Amino acid sequence: MRNVAYAILTVLLLATLGASPADAYVGPGAGLSALGSLLSLFAAIGLGIVGFIWYPIRRLLRRSHPQKPAAGESNK
Repeated sequence: MRNVAYAILTVLLLATLGASPADAYVGPGAGLSALGSLLSLFAAIGLGIVGFIWYPIRRLLRRSHPQKPAAGESNK
């Protein structure tokens, strides 16, 4: 099993090293679309991390500090 994995890795490495550079042009429309997609992916990952970390901390903070009654309400 290990020999098969090494063989596949060797073939992929040789194929990557043997590839010639592509003299390709990325137009402004495709480039801006790719850039926008990349930025939105980073934003989604960042917001996911913030949401995963911030909301439990906020819940703990609210639990440790009791809510004060609003003005005009009595403590009965």
